[in-house]
Amino acid sequence: MKKKEVKAEEEVQEESNEEAVKIEAAVAAKKEGWNPKTSLGKKVKSGEIAEIGQILDDGLKIMEPEIVDILLPSIEADLLMIGQAKGKFGGGQKRVFNQTQKKTREGNKPSFSTYIVIGNKNGYVGVGTGKARETVPAREKAMRRAKLNIIKIRRGCGSWECGCKDPHTIPFQVSGKSGSAQIILMPAPKGTGLRIQLECQKILTMAGIKDIWSKSLGQTRTTTNLISACFAALKKLSSTKIQPNTEKELGIVEGCVKVEESA
Repeated sequence: MKKKEVKAEEEVQEESNEEAVKIEAAVAAKKEGWNPKTSLGKKVKSGEIAEIGQILDDGLKIMEPEIVDILLPSIEADLLMIGQAKGKFGGGQKRVFNQTQKKTREGNKPSFSTYIVIGNKNGYVGVGTGKARETVPAREKAMRRAKLNIIKIRRGCGSWECGCKDPHTIPFQVSGKSGSAQIILMPAPKGTGLRIQLECQKILTMAGIKDIWSKSLGQTRTTTNLISACFAALKKLSSTKIQPNTEKELGIVEGCVKVEESA
């Protein structure tokens, strides 16, 4: 049994090494084909800036999506359901694109809008929206804006029922508001799961949060406002000042680039 376990561990290590080599090769290829236009992009390409946390800590604005591609190669993306197909009595299926039409003399001109969330599931997350006359340009625009809006969040264990000091939830309660929609995020003990609206679940999953309680107020049927309120609440996790003693007690961890290995 021990030999089998050792072989399994060696196979896992070989697979992780192969993935790391592929990621490094992809990053090198992106650097070669990229011609940066901003001073920040030139520093990233030259290797002067090697971590995205350094950019966010200094309050620098990311103007080129290639910066995120190079510094966060393990990033993932997911489309949010903000639209609805036509159905009898409003019972159509949910869609990732929200379609609207503008009536002109030439006829109806449709346009499509969508939301995309990106993250490395380990402390970095971004949300972007895009609108265009076709679905593909709208999705690409949303992806580009999500990379430019990426933020770093704090995770920890702020639940009095748990106290495990593992970064599975948020360290303290935060709230966000957009339009008439307001959302409150509260720390939860291990095993609770994400007790929140489905599209907000995708945002928290990309951020690396596994357990949370939530409370929503106002007109929550407007999904776009609820998404913006959830993202605004996550921003407050890093902007709130915390004492060093409290940081150790809650086991607070701030954005990690390396993805945690699965057990």
